[in-house]
Amino acid sequence: MSADRSSTSDTGRNTHTLKPRQLVMMGLGSAIGAGLFLGSGVGVQLAGPAVLLSYVVAGALVIIVMHALGEMAAARPNRGAFSVYAADAMGATAGATVGWLWWVQLVIVIAAEAVGAAGLLASLWPGLSVPALALLFMAAFTVINLLGVRNFGEFEFWFAIIKVAAIIAFILVGVALLLGWLPDVASPGLSNFTAHGGFAPAGLAGIGAALLVVVFAFGGTEIVAVAAAETEDPERSVARAIRTVAWRIVVFYLGSLSVIVAVVPWTSPALKSPFAAVLQIANIPGAAAAITLVAVIALLSALNANLYGASRMIQSLGQRGEAPALLGRTDARLVPVAAVLASVLFGFVAAGLELMFPERVLPTLLNIVGSTCLLVWTIALLSQLILRRRADRAGTRLPFRMAGFPVLTLMALAILVVIFVLLLAGPQTRAQFLSMVALTALIAAGSALARRGR
Repeated sequence: MSADRSSTSDTGRNTHTLKPRQLVMMGLGSAIGAGLFLGSGVGVQLAGPAVLLSYVVAGALVIIVMHALGEMAAARPNRGAFSVYAADAMGATAGATVGWLWWVQLVIVIAAEAVGAAGLLASLWPGLSVPALALLFMAAFTVINLLGVRNFGEFEFWFAIIKVAAIIAFILVGVALLLGWLPDVASPGLSNFTAHGGFAPAGLAGIGAALLVVVFAFGGTEIVAVAAAETEDPERSVARAIRTVAWRIVVFYLGSLSVIVAVVPWTSPALKSPFAAVLQIANIPGAAAAITLVAVIALLSALNANLYGASRMIQSLGQRGEAPALLGRTDARLVPVAAVLASVLFGFVAAGLELMFPERVLPTLLNIVGSTCLLVWTIALLSQLILRRRADRAGTRLPFRMAGFPVLTLMALAILVVIFVLLLAGPQTRAQFLSMVALTALIAAGSALARRGR
């Protein structure tokens, strides 16, 4: 890693038009998506109240990963982020592989988010067409990203504020319910933490199964490292955004999950929509519709951020010769038009697939890329381990240094090894893990062959 400004920028020009407040809110909102609003109930049903332990382990992992990424991003802000750092640490093939892998993951997730948001709106108004809504969302966010990074940053800023405000309001309602402050609503106290089989009714196996669900909900936090390259004063802005990670996980994830576990028995079928279940117990009129709309906003926010991240990653690959050169070019406003269009193409195709094969295509694709965020985090941690030691040996000044190195980095890698073992141990997750390995090997082989042919 080098803090030399002459080596920190991308190939090509940087815009530096993202505001520090936008990067901070992106850091706050990047992991607050459908995985929290709708998927958290799955973890509760698997582990019972002990799902909180799964969130503690997954949260600790994400905090370490983000600090490792922050250290590298502050020293060398680059649109390619962990792809560039992997290339610096382990060679061009490693860098290209993780870059393409992350791009493929995001392209599929973008499509899933468009279709998912459309499906949620159609659940409120059944007359709406899911494929047509998905096309509308894809078109709208394509335009937003083509208008420039400042517009993307402002949209993401306000999306994040809405999500954060919704979580805070939810926690306040939950606390009022538990304290018996709501009229005509009986407080369950803390009985649900030990009722129905105890705190950990499924034992360690349940906690491990929930951990797999929980860790995927944190996917997307790494977008901050990509956005650093286009942020004003990236050295300070990245450090500030990274420092919000720990308390945001405690407040938003552990806070909201504690409310859910305390209010709703872990055996309740209402946990299919956990936030709505709490609000209905609190006797809040229109709770289900309100939380569904918030979940739609969360999905569209994630779509917006992931489209930005995917376009910048493929742009970086194009600039480094790891993708067609056209994808690395920008227009007069420094917008990577070809990279944006390449990143949205599958989203438009997915709307058509949804029309022909409703609720069948995207779950299959998501199963293929479901574990890729774990591999990205693993490579990012290995890169930081190598580059930090290299910088320390050279006496290089780093603008942001991760505390607890190398112990925390090695601890995070150990947690990831445990998660990979859990993936291999389960019949359903084993197929997902092997798909990830096969996809990674295919990309690595293709990258190496392409480089040899140049």
